Amino acid sequence: MKIMVTVKPFEAIRPPKNIVTEVAAPPYDVLNSAEAKAMAGEKSLLHITKPEIDFDPIAGEHEQRTYDKAVENFKLWKERGWLVRDPKPCYYVYAQTMDGRTQYGIVLCAHAADYKNGLIKKHELTRKDKEDDRMVHVRIQNANIEPVFFAYKDNAELNAIVAKTVAGSSEYKFIDENNFGHEFWVIDDDATVARITEIFTTQVSAFYVADGHHRTAAAARVCEEKMAHNPNHTGKEEYNYFMAVCFPESHLKIIDYNRVVKDLNGLSKEAFLKALEEDFDLEPIRSEAKNPTGLHNFSMYLDGKWYSLTAKAGRYDDSDPIGVLDVTILSNLVLDKILGIKDLRTDKRIDFVGGIRGLGELSKRVDSGEMAMAFALYPVSMKQLTDIADTGNIMPPKTTWFEPKLRSGLAIHSLD
Repeated sequence: MKIMVTVKPFEAIRPPKNIVTEVAAPPYDVLNSAEAKAMAGEKSLLHITKPEIDFDPIAGEHEQRTYDKAVENFKLWKERGWLVRDPKPCYYVYAQTMDGRTQYGIVLCAHAADYKNGLIKKHELTRKDKEDDRMVHVRIQNANIEPVFFAYKDNAELNAIVAKTVAGSSEYKFIDENNFGHEFWVIDDDATVARITEIFTTQVSAFYVADGHHRTAAAARVCEEKMAHNPNHTGKEEYNYFMAVCFPESHLKIIDYNRVVKDLNGLSKEAFLKALEEDFDLEPIRSEAKNPTGLHNFSMYLDGKWYSLTAKAGRYDDSDPIGVLDVTILSNLVLDKILGIKDLRTDKRIDFVGGIRGLGELSKRVDSGEMAMAFALYPVSMKQLTDIADTGNIMPPKTTWFEPKLRSGLAIHSLD
């Protein structure tokens, strides 16, 4: 018998309807500390997720006083009624709208053991230092303050339940500072809650980590840590679970994740372009900047001009789920072969720019003199992501970019 995922409803800690826009905030890693301090109003969750902003001057993110302030603020927000715990376990539906496209996710608790046993599938490597940092935040608050972002294969009955739910009135509805829409419904009907649990645990064979690899790994490690310190561990404790927003695969669209490079590795412009022509058909883009037209086509910005690069046949392996990726082709044939950039995770000569910022951000960083060139890539598909995760492969770093980001503060999961 095939093993399916384990999920459960939970009693979300969340803001009253009338102050949700004051509490809800961008994720911790979208803003730097100065931006967070400028954005945070009195009730903002940023005082909990980025508590260094409460010090003047701004404190270090990893100082003990910063961690202490996070705990103090979380307690204070609950005491003041800015965050209130629901009276019963519920599921929730969270809708995000961007550029006229809406995606609907179910907010639930996933089981930490599913990460270890491979039912929660990853497509990126994690760094232990970033896992450790996220573990501290879960441990000190004894809560998942921010959700992770999962995908799952479409399920007709779950889609129908979500459609019926969103036909009713929502708990929250607002537009954020990026003009993205956020809407949130509570599912508290006992029969519907039970049926959602049953569908996931009998019909959904895997979750795919879309965004939040380090938070997922950290949640699983906190569970193991708590398990080891509890001689009466039964497996039913709340700390066995962590909060996720789970979207059907068909709702999600991956945005391109582009590259900017500091130098030409000692080559002249002419020598670099000549080296490219060994593996690519190279053509100047004579009109305005254009995004890549399809797989294995790249747009490159160099010395004030845009170029189209198309990888030549035979220079990549379409039968290899990793080799077929454009990030792999660019890494192998340009970044490594010509520019000598061998480790995307550690090399300081390369940086990454989410496609949400547009081609203008790429040319801006080159024209400023900060970078020597930029490469725009064709986005990875959800099918490529799930195929890679299903085969146990790992994508190169910085391959996928999802928008909109999940808003923090709409729901918090206590490990108590």
